[in-house]
Amino acid sequence: MDFEAIRGGLERAVPFSAHLGLRIAEVGPGHGVVVLPDDGRLRNYTRTQHAAALFAAGQVAAGAACVGAFAETIADIQPLATRASIEYHHVARGEIVATASVTENAEGLVARLRDEGAVGFPAHVELRDRADRLVAQLAVDWRVTPRGAAGSS
Repeated sequence: MDFEAIRGGLERAVPFSAHLGLRIAEVGPGHGVVVLPDDGRLRNYTRTQHAAALFAAGQVAAGAACVGAFAETIADIQPLATRASIEYHHVARGEIVATASVTENAEGLVARLRDEGAVGFPAHVELRDRADRLVAQLAVDWRVTPRGAAGSS
């Protein structure tokens, strides 16, 4: 599977990510990494990374992990985030790296989609600064249906 092509396609597919300057660094089987730049336009009144920018980086990383889990069938599916929650642990300064994972293996997810017609699962994200300090954690629930299925839009 050409995960580099998927990574590039994801960057082009979501203009909002480019608006924030997010860079999708990695996509793999159930794995995604996104870099949130150190950019003054993304800071809050305390001059640290804005909470909304942290959330966006985590959500995009979770999306990359979701797409990576379904890489073999990506053209045939419609992923949709259905719920997300975030916990902030430390103020976020500088560049932030969001690393997401889907714990259920890809083969199991694809089999469940085939057998049940839809599949729901969580992706977990850790956001860390360059000193490797955990600044936030995000959990995103996904629902994947076949492309064009009722309720997939």
